[in-house]
Amino acid sequence: MNENIEFLQAFLKNPGKVGSITPSSPELAQKMIERIKPSKDNAVLELGVGTGAITKFLQEIVTDDISYLGIELDRDLVRSLRRNFPDMCIVRGNACDTSSIYQRSGVGKIGYIICCLPFVSLPNEVGEQILLEIDKFMQQGCTFRTFQYAHGYYFPSAIKLRAFMHDRFGKAKRSPLIVKNVPPAYTLTWSTV
Repeated sequence: MNENIEFLQAFLKNPGKVGSITPSSPELAQKMIERIKPSKDNAVLELGVGTGAITKFLQEIVTDDISYLGIELDRDLVRSLRRNFPDMCIVRGNACDTSSIYQRSGVGKIGYIICCLPFVSLPNEVGEQILLEIDKFMQQGCTFRTFQYAHGYYFPSAIKLRAFMHDRFGKAKRSPLIVKNVPPAYTLTWSTV
């Protein structure tokens, strides 16, 4: 099935959990994985895999089956992802349970977190729980990268995410606006390594 149609169906089925009506563009995906070098000691954790718009670029640099873990909530998307990326470890689960999913996965030490979750549309308590899960990995040393759409950059939940990360890990490195994405977006990166 066409990736755009699949993503739109997921959005229509659950707009609160899918933050856009289109998948990330190749330009945004490449910015999200910039300078990432997966290995068993620096595995990639992808939260909110969606249709795999970023995963398709990650699979080109992931060298083995213990260097990547993807977590996606939507059952239909997970089925499609497993079909399209059979060599990638993609698990159906809730990002609120990230650390327990990781512990059962057999994946190496997390060195990178690529987060595509729609914090702007998540309920506050869910967003807070996910940030606490991310914090556990950051405390052990890793790089966290997410994106925020330009139109939502000053929404309270977007500001809250940046404030949470800033208070713990300092100022984010923000990319230039990626205009070849619908809608345009910035990437934000924090690192504790």
